[in-house]
Amino acid sequence: MQELDFKKLDGLIPAVVQDHVTGRVLMVGFMNDVAFQKTLETGLVTFYSRSRNKLWTKGESSGHTLVVKELSTDCDYDTVLVKVEARGPGVCHEGYQSCFFRRLEDGDWKESEKKTFDPKAVYGG
Repeated sequence: MQELDFKKLDGLIPAVVQDHVTGRVLMVGFMNDVAFQKTLETGLVTFYSRSRNKLWTKGESSGHTLVVKELSTDCDYDTVLVKVEARGPGVCHEGYQSCFFRRLEDGDWKESEKKTFDPKAVYGG
């Protein structure tokens, strides 16, 4: 079996997370080999945090988990598409359903939807 290519980005691959029902892109994170293996073992999406230099499973502090429904890779084996069931009102740490809640309109990035939860209540602050 062909292995994923973790060499191009210093041991990381992008992981595009998409809602398995609607097709909406919810977020993009990075995985190293250990995060990918943990995702396979647990069925919950686990990333490698570049800013914190550690693994983190989505939802470990918020409770808003991502349950894996399907995994695909691109033609170069250096990116994964993770189709998920998002459990919780949103995945964005700013309180939105998706991290992609801003649209470019007339040269400015504008919020294009309402928050689905209060991030202060979930993450403190």
